[in-house]
Amino acid sequence: MSKICLTAAAVSAALVSASAMASDGVDFHGYMRAGAGISGDNGGMISQAKNGIGRLGNENDAYGEIGLGKEVYNQDGKSFYLDSMLAGGSTSDKLWSGQNPQIVQFNAQAKGLIESDADAVIWAGKRYYQRHDIHITDFYYWNTSGAGGGVENLTAGPGKLSLAWIRDDVDVKTAGDEVVIDQDKFLPDGTTPNPNYGKTKVVDKQNSTSVNNNIIDVRYAGLGLWENGSLELGVNAFLPNEAKSQDLDTKSSYMFTAELTQGDLFGGFNKTVLQYGTNGSAEQMTTYGAGMGVKAVTNADKGYRLINWGVAAPSEKIEIGHQLMYANTSFKENQDDHSVYSIVVRPMYKWNDTMRTIVEAGYTAEKNADLRSNPIVTDGDAVLGSDLGDKALSKFTVAQAWSAGSSFWARPEIRVFASYITDHENDNAFGDSKSEYNVGIQAEAWW
Repeated sequence: MSKICLTAAAVSAALVSASAMASDGVDFHGYMRAGAGISGDNGGMISQAKNGIGRLGNENDAYGEIGLGKEVYNQDGKSFYLDSMLAGGSTSDKLWSGQNPQIVQFNAQAKGLIESDADAVIWAGKRYYQRHDIHITDFYYWNTSGAGGGVENLTAGPGKLSLAWIRDDVDVKTAGDEVVIDQDKFLPDGTTPNPNYGKTKVVDKQNSTSVNNNIIDVRYAGLGLWENGSLELGVNAFLPNEAKSQDLDTKSSYMFTAELTQGDLFGGFNKTVLQYGTNGSAEQMTTYGAGMGVKAVTNADKGYRLINWGVAAPSEKIEIGHQLMYANTSFKENQDDHSVYSIVVRPMYKWNDTMRTIVEAGYTAEKNADLRSNPIVTDGDAVLGSDLGDKALSKFTVAQAWSAGSSFWARPEIRVFASYITDHENDNAFGDSKSEYNVGIQAEAWW
């Protein structure tokens, strides 16, 4: 028998042996949202600052995640689990549009390998890693997902310790000049000869180069404080690793997170989050960043944000979700502090186990926000004062929905909605108006 045949036989035998000791069936999980709508003056429906004013009636895309997972080995208290996921999105204007699906998860997780700590998990691969988000605004405030490995849920005193190394390369923009030949024989009127025809001219050009960036993620969770109260602490280091051919003056960044969770509060839960960041992470405090894509070159210096969010059920028929956030970023030079605050509330009334009426109201405001639409500058350049300004947006949405259950979190949910969005700082934000409306239908589900 050839070497190849022997190898194939050995692999087949191993697969048969492992499958006999693994759980039956395949786990199927995922997420989706899709729908259609129109706006008053802009044709199709618009989407504006959903992290700050709420996502209900404010999403004009289609997005989905399809995951398959299976426990492939389980014997003597040791198990191996394989997980995978494809994700992709598109616009909602037609059937065929958008991006090709991306592999966002492909990893192996092993439990029971540390005999003294049966719940500890050793993992490697590409993974959504311990993400923290606020659903009503689609705001991920702690998310260092990527490719890497680590160990999580290690017993350490009264809590659980998780350690991970994750790769998250970032693009660094550089600005420069490019010499081109003016090819226009006539001026824009089409008849006047161009005096510069055939001559060279200098134009602005923006280049981009990828820098290897590594995240060290340390978390300590499950620290009990009082009845139904717990604390999670975390430190993230973002460490650029320039190639020898690069000379970009990159800087490491750090993010510190403390999250206090109070369960069984008014029939629900409440979370208070305090975060502090330096350099690139500081900039993310006011741009709704979470720890992915942290800039390696930036003018930001220090930043912080305070978040309070949760869901309450004051009665059997009513549930209310909310988000409160304030954030501030300071800069090294030539730029005033950037500050942001947001308030969103989503109450719902349950007519029965499958029908509900939902209202969502949101308001967000920014001081010294970057108003540039497509700047050509280096990541390290300070924003000029003329590029800064104030922003303020509000949204009010009413929706009638039907869901698979009465819980705030029950999905699938099909909803029809009407939203009214106002830009309080720009009278021409939506063409020639400061306000716009959306009317549409949407489905959302997770499983």
